[in-house]
Amino acid sequence: MIKTAIAGASGYTGLELVKLISNHPGASLEAVTSNSYQGKSFTDIFPSMRGFESLICTPFDAKELSDKVDVVFLALPHKVSMAFAPDLIDQGIKVIDLSADFRFDDAKAYEAAYQPHTAPNLLEESVYGLCELNRKQIRNARIIGNPGCYPTSILMPLVPLLKEQLISSQGLISDSKSGVSGAGRSLSLTTHFCEVNESFGPYKVGNHRHTPEINEVLTKAAGETVSLTFVPHLVPVTRGMVSTIYAQICEGIDEKQIRDTLNKWYENEPFIRILPPDQFPNMSHIKGTNYCDIGFHLEPESGRLIMVSAIDNLLKGAAGQAIQNMNIMFSIDEKTGLNWVQTPL
Repeated sequence: MIKTAIAGASGYTGLELVKLISNHPGASLEAVTSNSYQGKSFTDIFPSMRGFESLICTPFDAKELSDKVDVVFLALPHKVSMAFAPDLIDQGIKVIDLSADFRFDDAKAYEAAYQPHTAPNLLEESVYGLCELNRKQIRNARIIGNPGCYPTSILMPLVPLLKEQLISSQGLISDSKSGVSGAGRSLSLTTHFCEVNESFGPYKVGNHRHTPEINEVLTKAAGETVSLTFVPHLVPVTRGMVSTIYAQICEGIDEKQIRDTLNKWYENEPFIRILPPDQFPNMSHIKGTNYCDIGFHLEPESGRLIMVSAIDNLLKGAAGQAIQNMNIMFSIDEKTGLNWVQTPL
């Protein structure tokens, strides 16, 4: 049995982790920490979790956790995770960080988008936890940087095609839409009901923090510098994410080669679904699951490839992928605790 703890359990991602681990046949939840809700029952924070009254939020203490757990999920804000992770690693505890603090190979790239990094030695060691692409490295890792939700939705379709040199590394564009839960549980004017309801629009155009994360992985895949244009939008739904990605195919490439490559890369991946021709992903089809659905259309006249992906931003974009990472790290079937069928209602 894998013994786990969640630091920062009072957010939406923390809630999803509690639910997933509580239903995981190979893992137990030994502790939840929250500085904001110390001493409070988890049901005081989330009344929907009645029956979990014995789950009490405690202060974070790496030494105390060392006697209890094998792995800690850091569902914490950026900058906070990098302060907690070194103590956990020193205690022999594995770390799966859901912030951006350990997603980058290049400390300078992280610092340009966020703030100075206080644990650069661990940044050098951490593995980017995109399960389908980095499984071998994840298996032996002590610390995982769980990918962002937007990057997951964009990288899954693009990386295979860049690696196989089927599309140009130049001129890539992603037009992405997210449900409001992607902004987290903290109060803000932009996610206020009256601001979001019956509304739709882009935000952080040209300066979203996920852009350098995406570009670092795409550059590695392409073997040359990639600078994707990323435009995120907020839509008035609670959860779900759809990315529409535009790329130019290389000379001589056709639709069959695109489909064959995606099928080859993902045919044995339990959570990637390549849709049949003329079918495209939809938020409602992946909500509540750890799936990433991918569909595409090639315009023969222009050579432009239009790819569409959909994920649940709280699951494959956060907590679900974190559990998948845990399963790989501890050498159990990675579908464990995640393999259920979503219902459309």
